[in-house]
Amino acid sequence: MRYAFLVETYATERVKVLSVWSEFQDSVLTTRPRQGDPRGRSVVEQMVHQCVSEDLWFRTMLGIDVEAPPLPGAETRMEFIRRYAADSGKRLAALESKDDAWWESETSFFEVRRSRAWVMVRRIAHTSHHRGQLMAMLRMLGTDVHSNYGPTADTGGLMANRAPTIYAYGSLEELLAEGEKARLPGAGGKAVTERPDH
Repeated sequence: MRYAFLVETYATERVKVLSVWSEFQDSVLTTRPRQGDPRGRSVVEQMVHQCVSEDLWFRTMLGIDVEAPPLPGAETRMEFIRRYAADSGKRLAALESKDDAWWESETSFFEVRRSRAWVMVRRIAHTSHHRGQLMAMLRMLGTDVHSNYGPTADTGGLMANRAPTIYAYGSLEELLAEGEKARLPGAGGKAVTERPDH
């Protein structure tokens, strides 16, 4: 299938979202980038936005309805993780069944018409954007960060220094079981950015 790469990308993106969410503690869910400034979404507002906006896009633009409420009954970190894991898993299964004609057919994207493949690319970019905001929040909170795409300052620093990619969990099942996260070695005194402060 010509669009299998979009299905594969969605499969990995949903796990990346869940991995980032797993790095937070319930005690910081109401934290904003700048306390007292409502312009920046809190951690829990980011989780709500991910669940609600993905549900809306899939139902109204892609015609995939998982027939479940987009939000968990209790707004805790683990309940958001379980809700999103279940719903995105159903969406993934639906996407795996679609043929090229489905991907190439047009649908409404707000006020314009676009192919479903185009809409999916935008959905993935939208998700990645908000995940990046949450990763910045982890740094602001002083939290160690496991890999999401490649090495981080906590997994060894820069890829140029052969820093490893270390995911928090070996599988989605381990994450959902709240198993022990992978140990982070830190940078070992090596630079963690291309322009380190001296």
